[in-house]
Amino acid sequence: MGSSTRHRYRAQLHPGAWWLWSLSLGTAATRTTNPLLLALLIMVSAYVVATRRPDTPWSRSYGAFVKLALAVILIRLLFATVLGSPIPGTHTLLTLPELPLPAWAQGIRLGGEVTAEALTFALYDGLRLATLLICVGAANALANPSRLLKSLPGALYEVGVAVVVALTFAPNLIADVRRLRAARRLRGRPDQGIRGLVQVGLPVLEGALERSVALAAAMDARGYGRTAQVPPAVRRTTAALTLGGLLGVCAGTYGLLTADGAGYGFPVLLAGVAAALAGLKLGGRRSPRTRYRPDRWDVRAGLVVASGVAVAALLALAASRDPAALHPGVVPLVAPILPLWPAAAVLLGLLPAVVAPDPKEPS
Repeated sequence: MGSSTRHRYRAQLHPGAWWLWSLSLGTAATRTTNPLLLALLIMVSAYVVATRRPDTPWSRSYGAFVKLALAVILIRLLFATVLGSPIPGTHTLLTLPELPLPAWAQGIRLGGEVTAEALTFALYDGLRLATLLICVGAANALANPSRLLKSLPGALYEVGVAVVVALTFAPNLIADVRRLRAARRLRGRPDQGIRGLVQVGLPVLEGALERSVALAAAMDARGYGRTAQVPPAVRRTTAALTLGGLLGVCAGTYGLLTADGAGYGFPVLLAGVAAALAGLKLGGRRSPRTRYRPDRWDVRAGLVVASGVAVAALLALAASRDPAALHPGVVPLVAPILPLWPAAAVLLGLLPAVVAPDPKEPS
């Protein structure tokens, strides 16, 4: 292996760091409905993707997630217009013909008055979900799914394969659609509209089936699913630790969410996490396998994750201390303002654009 290959491999960031960073930004998005903060979160994720996205087929799925996010916002506004909204309002924008509904459908209406307050509330709600989708799209564009699978512990290998195959479906589907549409354009055939969609859909499904068969053959050739013999006592201990750890995580999380369990919630949560990790460590003995050039968690990966966690934690703190700034009111209808220190906290999510390696740089 040449020095350039080693340099290119070491320059890659751990894929788990990208997913934890993206999910942390998505968690921060769920803590606010302020459109200015949500737009800032979208711009942060877009800038990091633009500067740190590798040139691979699976990394081009970010645009599709952006389009899906726009569709979510439009559908949310359409539902608020046609089906009405429980938000009262005084600024009527238009009045649609209202259809009478039977008595058992009380609380639901079709048509009627469409107010600015109802549409604003729907826009804020849809933008929050759209921001979450865009953050997930950033993880799909930045993290290599095959390397993410390789980083999972042995006890979660079977589950990890199913999850990684599901996560790679969208990028591979988009890559196949683009390839087939480009081929049809070169042949002078239509690639848009219902006709183009129908004629492209069958080859895309055929390609997905071929990839699944090839993946199954490769997994069988590498001994996937074969387990080692472990003593019964180890199996029982593994099951007890894993089940007890999951119960401890549930009990600890419940304690943190309730006022009465604040005293025991955090210790029980830590004990549950420790027991679950020990169970996973023992469970890995049933799936002995080696890793070729395993990904290492370095300082840069820690900084990337820390930046995302800091954004989520600071926005959660801001939501508890100043809920009016993070959730602007719609009744009465007021213009949202940009809170300064939550906005500065969101900008911490730009740290990966500085500390993460640039995959586009020549080796």
